Amino acid sequence: MNAPLTRNAEPALAPAPAGAPYSPAYTRYAMWLLLSIFIANFLDRQIITILAEPIKHDLGLDDWHLGLLSGLAFALFYTLLGIPIARIAERRNRPMIIGASVAVWSAFTAMGGVAQNFVQLVLFRIGVGVGEAGCSPPAHSLIVDYVPREKRASALAFYAMGTPIGTLLGLALGGLVADAYGWRVAFFIAGAPGLVLAALAFTTLREPRRQLARHAAHLASTAATFGETMAYLAGRRTFWLVAMGGAIKAFIAFGAGPFTASFFLRNHPDEIAALAAAAGEVLGFQMRSIGFLGLALGLISGLSGALGALCGGWLSDRLGARDLRAWMLAPAWASLLSIPIFVLAVMAPQASVGLALLALNGFLGTLWFGPVYGTAQSVVPPHMRATAAAVLLFLVNLLGFGLGPITVGATSDLFNYGFGLGPAEGVRWALVVGSLFGVAAFGCFWGARATIREETLD
Repeated sequence: MNAPLTRNAEPALAPAPAGAPYSPAYTRYAMWLLLSIFIANFLDRQIITILAEPIKHDLGLDDWHLGLLSGLAFALFYTLLGIPIARIAERRNRPMIIGASVAVWSAFTAMGGVAQNFVQLVLFRIGVGVGEAGCSPPAHSLIVDYVPREKRASALAFYAMGTPIGTLLGLALGGLVADAYGWRVAFFIAGAPGLVLAALAFTTLREPRRQLARHAAHLASTAATFGETMAYLAGRRTFWLVAMGGAIKAFIAFGAGPFTASFFLRNHPDEIAALAAAAGEVLGFQMRSIGFLGLALGLISGLSGALGALCGGWLSDRLGARDLRAWMLAPAWASLLSIPIFVLAVMAPQASVGLALLALNGFLGTLWFGPVYGTAQSVVPPHMRATAAAVLLFLVNLLGFGLGPITVGATSDLFNYGFGLGPAEGVRWALVVGSLFGVAAFGCFWGARATIREETLD
């Protein structure tokens, strides 16, 4: 059941296109290219997490410095620029915006390898955030135009697999390259693929508004201002609940990300070294602790996270076909179940047990991608979608990427220095405290069930 739209809520809309504007073969290509771009996005964003310990020792940093580098330095400009870039994407060529963004963030990622001090590295990470701000809002809007509504959650969940896969590659590549050549070379290598993807975006991604000329002309004539979009969103309780739920989940995941490898290196150094040596024998080359953790954590988060993202989107489309309220079941219950699993992982006496539990936690931690991004795009009309995606990502990244890492890092320093627990126990208890926010995420997702049916548009 859809709620009637008032005269003041939005202008009358021309019928949206009934099906995909391009052939199935091209749509598949475009989806794979957008996924590849988002993988590069997260590879460049997350590689710093596995490099945290060598960067910390090389530049003489504390944990809060690491939290700033991996979080707020990136997220502040990423979130601030996301909305104005989305406003441009409502009217301009989205593939061109995406291509330019990939080129910028890839260049700044590579520049991280020449940083000589903390301030320089912060500035380069800000540059990565500036570039990445132009990726997901126009990409979300583009995907919704490429696919019909009944496949929306699955399509956006497919795109969202870039988060775990990019994390996998960032951790694995960063760890192995840092082991062999140092953390600076890891930045150089991470930035290179984006330049190729930028060229492909410029030359092969198509703008559906050109294909759907009548619909595009209508969007231009009824284009909503930012104020009108925010006024419309103000009356959509579902949007704000799923946005806050996603932001809290991001706070938990991205807060833990920069310190997970540090946790194992500080609490299980001998076992990790032994596991690295054993893995190196199997693979036929010498492997040290950081390389092993990068590979292990990358595989854990990448494979289980990608599976979770796919399952979340599939479940939402399947169950939501009968009752839209079911879109929120998977993210809600996963938010609760992940708390005891994560706590057991960091409390386990053996590193191998902790890593195994993190694999299950990684699956549960990405079930929300498809339902949240799909819901956010489904409660607004087409001419507001890029801006709505930017508002959602503003909250997710400011609270998640921006505040998560620096909060966990500061909490770790508090337990370490303030309570005298030491760096190993300090980071352990900081991770435990961060995981407890899952209760609030559950409350947001469960609360969204009350209005999702009435506020979802066709």
